[in-house]
Amino acid sequence: MAYRLRDKSGRGHNEKSKAVKDNRPVNLDIGTIKLPITAYASILHRISGIAIFVGMAVLLCLLDSSLESAESFNTVKTTLADNFLLKLIVWLVLCGFIYHTCAGVKHLIMDLGIGETLEGGKKGATIVFAVSPVLMLLAGIWIW
Repeated sequence: MAYRLRDKSGRGHNEKSKAVKDNRPVNLDIGTIKLPITAYASILHRISGIAIFVGMAVLLCLLDSSLESAESFNTVKTTLADNFLLKLIVWLVLCGFIYHTCAGVKHLIMDLGIGETLEGGKKGATIVFAVSPVLMLLAGIWIW
């Protein structure tokens, strides 16, 4: 029979659990931990969502400026054609959108019950990492 003990916080735990060695990692520095490919896919999915949110401000400003008049539309069009930095920003926002869409489609497919296993998740992440750069490259060719 296990005896209930109380720790300093007042929570109880079994006496038997004290004999078990705690093998949890002590160093939680994300740079030194070997993460699986599915973790990288998930982290990048979140980062791309934030990038899209921030980048939408730039895109909305461009849209607002272009809708003021025919002259302002031509000004925005010329600026986008001539300004490398602005093209780069638009391309980066588009890259975030492409990756986020690919990872989102992977999640939707998993919601249908396809690829829910660990192996399926790894294959899905690998497909996302293979398809996204190709689409990003095509977007870069389209923009430039």
